[in-house]
Amino acid sequence: MLTNQCETSILTLWTDDDDDQGGKRDEELILPINSSLSGTLSQDQLHARTSVMARADFASDAIWLNGKQESIENPRLQNCLREIRKLAAAKQTHQQGAPLPTDKVHICSVNNFPTAAGLASSAAGYACLVYALAQLYKVGDSLAEVTKLARVGSGSACRSIYGGWVRWVMGEAADGSDSIAEQVVDEHHWPEIEVLILVVSDHKKTTSSTAGMQTTVETSSLVKHRADKVVPQRMEDIQNAIRARDFETFGRITMQDSNQFHAVCLDTYPPITYLNDVSRGIIDMLTKYNAHKGKIQAAYTFDAGPNAVIYLPRENVNEVVNLVRHFFPPAVGAEAAFVRGFRDVPAAPVDAATLQAINRSVFADSLKYVMHTRVGSGPQVLSNDADCLLDASGNPRL
Repeated sequence: MLTNQCETSILTLWTDDDDDQGGKRDEELILPINSSLSGTLSQDQLHARTSVMARADFASDAIWLNGKQESIENPRLQNCLREIRKLAAAKQTHQQGAPLPTDKVHICSVNNFPTAAGLASSAAGYACLVYALAQLYKVGDSLAEVTKLARVGSGSACRSIYGGWVRWVMGEAADGSDSIAEQVVDEHHWPEIEVLILVVSDHKKTTSSTAGMQTTVETSSLVKHRADKVVPQRMEDIQNAIRARDFETFGRITMQDSNQFHAVCLDTYPPITYLNDVSRGIIDMLTKYNAHKGKIQAAYTFDAGPNAVIYLPRENVNEVVNLVRHFFPPAVGAEAAFVRGFRDVPAAPVDAATLQAINRSVFADSLKYVMHTRVGSGPQVLSNDADCLLDASGNPRL
């Protein structure tokens, strides 16, 4: 039984929640055209949980996701099972008490955040699945090796194998052997940074990230320049900023990269628009807020969806949450569940000078909720039998 948090992309060409990081130089192996970086979010607030069981008497492989049986024939899922079994057979780990590579597998997974809405549910799910299978089959001598296995299911999943701040190295080898994830620093390195997720929509996206990126690679004149000329230097700069705990540089690069990513979406033909009016309102609010304060107090980033992720120092959380409450207030009666997370953020008025500096329209009832979280650890094994999602017969527990 494994649990794994989701992630939020900070520097990327494309990070999705339904398949993989797009912009691939190899579709089958899921090899990206540039490196990327993300923060792994705390599983105290956002996580996937997966139980796996392998037995010779199971009739076939099977998977249940969020209480519903899904097709086991999903190509990415089959990639993961194939690679795990291939590695198990090569290492003959069944002699050490692991299942036989020919045994059938039952998989049951749940997550506590919206699926396919731009919140990296697939990255968390595949990372959790592959880590669980690696434990079951006793393969994966290192986390780096496990990241390669996770990558063939969902490119972004390779980053979710680690906690803290993680980079996905694009690599150069044709077989993908050097396209792995590496931890930049762990979750304890920069404890002052917290994260707000502003959920604009929890519905499945109309344009999947994979399909969108394929179109972008085929039609955008900006995407190659970005991958070749812009991202490599930003990768170096943002990693240095994280190591130095330099929020001003970190925040600037994070917002610039998010903006450029969505500019590439618009440069695609036909254009792809993941942001909506609420998303743009959040950008406007934070841009004016930072300008009023004279330095970057909070940094936004948007993946392939309308939901905002905001990185900010702990000392700024209360003010920013109350700015959100003011300019994007919840529906009447929904105030109590509007802000969720690991500690309470009391409602309080924002000073008049800050409100005047921002001076924008109020979008009432435009956010589903705000999740307050932080950077967290990697996958965890849950040892309590009561946490297992499968019963003794290998069927989902009701």
